[in-house]
Amino acid sequence: MGLECADRIIAVSKGMAADVRDAYPLVDPSRLKVIYNGINPEAYRPDPATDVIDSLGIDSSRPYIAFVGRVTRQKGLPVLLEAAASLRPEAQLVLLAGAADTPDLGAEVDRLIATLREQRSGIIVVDEMLPRPSVAQVLSHARAFVCPSVYEPLGIVNLEAMACETAVVASAVGGIPEVVDHGRTGLLVPPSDPAALAAALNRLIDDPGLARQMGIAGRERAVAEFSWRAIAEQTVALYEDLLTSTRKVTNQ
Repeated sequence: MGLECADRIIAVSKGMAADVRDAYPLVDPSRLKVIYNGINPEAYRPDPATDVIDSLGIDSSRPYIAFVGRVTRQKGLPVLLEAAASLRPEAQLVLLAGAADTPDLGAEVDRLIATLREQRSGIIVVDEMLPRPSVAQVLSHARAFVCPSVYEPLGIVNLEAMACETAVVASAVGGIPEVVDHGRTGLLVPPSDPAALAAALNRLIDDPGLARQMGIAGRERAVAEFSWRAIAEQTVALYEDLLTSTRKVTNQ
């Protein structure tokens, strides 16, 4: 009822806007405005230092794929762990992941990690919450950031990786395709498809030049289109438009 009566509704992506329309068919589409979530490109930026990755046991002589996220079904970590079995032998997998949402999911993830470690080296799991600068350093040195989510309203973690000049491989779901420009700032794959995910990651493992090119383009896009300054300007413009419309109605 609140949404249907609102003068304006802000959706964080076109995908989210479509979900709102589906869930609330009485909402006037003209009152629905897409304004993306933003990031601070000064907090997330390339970090040339290596003290954090060294302390985590990451081998800087080997490429690595980074995952940052909660251990929930939505984030698709089991899909990534299945895909990781097919990654190039030299690749490492770095998981910055907290506690699982449920005991069953935690047990499943633990089993998949144990199996993966029997097959290959370089599986690094960090289950503590790292400070933002540490996360930025891990992102900065990764060959690619991976987001295997089954759904994301926007996928702000992809923006954080892009701001660190890191190529992104992500599921083409929700608002993610509005963030990751396929072929330019990263690669999009179907959700819940370990084979497709592994193939995309291996493409960047095999081609560091392409990964670097995508990383540079990713930061440019993140700063130009998703910085908080850009988002704030759009939000202010929305309120100004709403106030102007309200005054016109009041004065009639």
